[in-house]
Amino acid sequence: MSRLRFQIDGTASGSRARAARFVTLHGEVTTPIFMPVGTQATVKGLTASDLEEVGARMLLANAYHLLLRPGVDVFAKIGGIHRFMSWRRPVLTDSGGYQVFSLANERVVTEEGAVFRSYVDGARIVLSPERSIEAQLAIGSDVMMVMDECVASTSDHATAAAAMHRTHRWAARSLAARGEASPALFGIVQGACFDDLRRESAAHLIELPFDGYAIGGLAVGEEKEERERCTALTSALLPAHLPRYLMGVGTPLDLLEAVDRGMDMFDCTMPSILAKQGVAFTSKGRLNVSRGVYKLAEDVLDAECPCSTCAHYSRAYLHHLIKTAEPLGWQLLTKHNLRLYHDLMHAMRTHILDGTFAAYRDAQRSVLGRGDEEHPSVIAPRRQRHDDEPSLDGFAIRRTLQGHATVVHLASGEMMHGGLDPSEEADSLYVRQSRLLERADDPTETPLVVWDVGLGSAYNAMAAIRAYESAESAPRRPLTLVSFEHDVTSLRLALRHATRFPHLYSPAPGQILRSGQWRSPRSPVEWMLREGDFRTQMRVAPTPDLIFYDPFSPVTDAAMWTLDCFESVFAACAEHDTELFTYSASTMVRTALLAAGFVVARGAPTGKKPETTLAMTRGAAHHAAARGRVLLGPEWLERWHRSHAKFPIDVPVAGRAALAERVAASAQFRREAPAKRQDAEGEPIRASGSSKSAV
Repeated sequence: MSRLRFQIDGTASGSRARAARFVTLHGEVTTPIFMPVGTQATVKGLTASDLEEVGARMLLANAYHLLLRPGVDVFAKIGGIHRFMSWRRPVLTDSGGYQVFSLANERVVTEEGAVFRSYVDGARIVLSPERSIEAQLAIGSDVMMVMDECVASTSDHATAAAAMHRTHRWAARSLAARGEASPALFGIVQGACFDDLRRESAAHLIELPFDGYAIGGLAVGEEKEERERCTALTSALLPAHLPRYLMGVGTPLDLLEAVDRGMDMFDCTMPSILAKQGVAFTSKGRLNVSRGVYKLAEDVLDAECPCSTCAHYSRAYLHHLIKTAEPLGWQLLTKHNLRLYHDLMHAMRTHILDGTFAAYRDAQRSVLGRGDEEHPSVIAPRRQRHDDEPSLDGFAIRRTLQGHATVVHLASGEMMHGGLDPSEEADSLYVRQSRLLERADDPTETPLVVWDVGLGSAYNAMAAIRAYESAESAPRRPLTLVSFEHDVTSLRLALRHATRFPHLYSPAPGQILRSGQWRSPRSPVEWMLREGDFRTQMRVAPTPDLIFYDPFSPVTDAAMWTLDCFESVFAACAEHDTELFTYSASTMVRTALLAAGFVVARGAPTGKKPETTLAMTRGAAHHAAARGRVLLGPEWLERWHRSHAKFPIDVPVAGRAALAERVAASAQFRREAPAKRQDAEGEPIRASGSSKSAV
């Protein structure tokens, strides 16, 4: 008999949704329920009082992390996690199986358990089913999870089957280790996205006396449609008289769809992780308050939300906090997001009990999936332009928060080099990182060719010219600088107000606009402008040694960030030693570069971005170690598999599986890849493993 005394209060007509309740050691829980993730015995940035205020009724903590720090001895002495973190309500603890999976090449899995090194002190740890249960009992959780072996949902059938069978054996050992102890214990159904394995796993586990069942191994690489199909299949196989828990999912829309398919319990880090990026989930859809459109927005985040964030703070203030990286912004948005999640759970339960869930589900599908571009509050009159804001044909000059003049694209609100001193960013991200002057010291008579993709207001081009002209010793190799731009209005505007743009104090920009070319009288520099469609113009440009890739972002200039575009770039330089540098570090962009054929590495940080992106042809990759390049490794690939926004926008759903295989097969993800190894924090490690070097 279940320790949770689970009972169903109501089911929905036209859906498999249900409202239920169960009793834990620390109180009753009603479903559907979302559990905020308190991995380290804390939901990041929030106190226990904050969590109660936003409506949290049950938390998730992680046995793997708490085993390593503070350690089970601390919980044994203090009396468990509830007293430790001043939380009076139920706690579910994950076994650590997913964290072991995320360690990738840092662990070894045997029948005994997972063997790895502690990230706290380097000690060798064997996390077995028995030790996991021992740790969860010491932590004092109300609901424990069995130790499972999680593999990517995109794994092949043999790999998924082997992991599933081991999970079954570990599940039996976890039950035996729990014995007669009071906490409830859930089994975890595995099997990747294979229907036969999910059926086999469910059939095996429901024969064991668990208090509830979870669906594991989803939200780790599969498409949304595949996840929903697998959830529906597995949910129908689980006992109706016990709770069903979908692990690690997801957005509000994901939760709505999962409840519709019969699931009761959920957890996910999205409310806090996306809050740190400025993303808020609202009753009208998703908003990103870091966007420029919210800079002067005096309305609240969500007029229908009763949380303290919406009661006291404007979008403009939240925009300011996120832009300045103030922790308060993350905290306020996390509180709001969690309140929305809990209110959604309450609303679904109410509609299930009232018999109106199907209609509510249909209405919410279009609302919860809405983004900023469709959000009614964004479609508003543009703010009045100040008299001191010069403009020209869709571009305007504004000052950054740091006081530097920059050009902004009015239609999108996107700034050129808006994060810091634009000249310094151009110098550090493109000129210094590319080692431009080191390459210029090569005595060859062949020109060093630099493609400046996205001329803009010429910050990157002028940084390269300035480096050549101010070099201590005259560069021995001529520089051919080719700038590509489909609309030179931004440079024309900046030149009209050149006193606000010191980098333009040169005859070069004016000449390049007048005639399309310029030669330096002081150094061997030739600058050419190729105006028009980039892919058309690049066909008649010399093969590049370096590419400064700096067009507007995919939001404003989507065609420049497609797989098709990067394949064209790669084709132009595939047989050459070419490096490409760009400010973006998005998963989608890196995927496109990898699929196009480039070897991809971590780029230098800039502004608030901890890293950018560097891509190399195979010829350049042979020099990766000598140039200090740090390639993306298997750990990035593991995270890539779990990403929900990883495919370039021009890749249709039907072509994504083939592209995924192409990315996973990249040579750089093999152990023999010609790159420096990295430590757990992504820092490069020298051969001795004893010291670090900068990118």
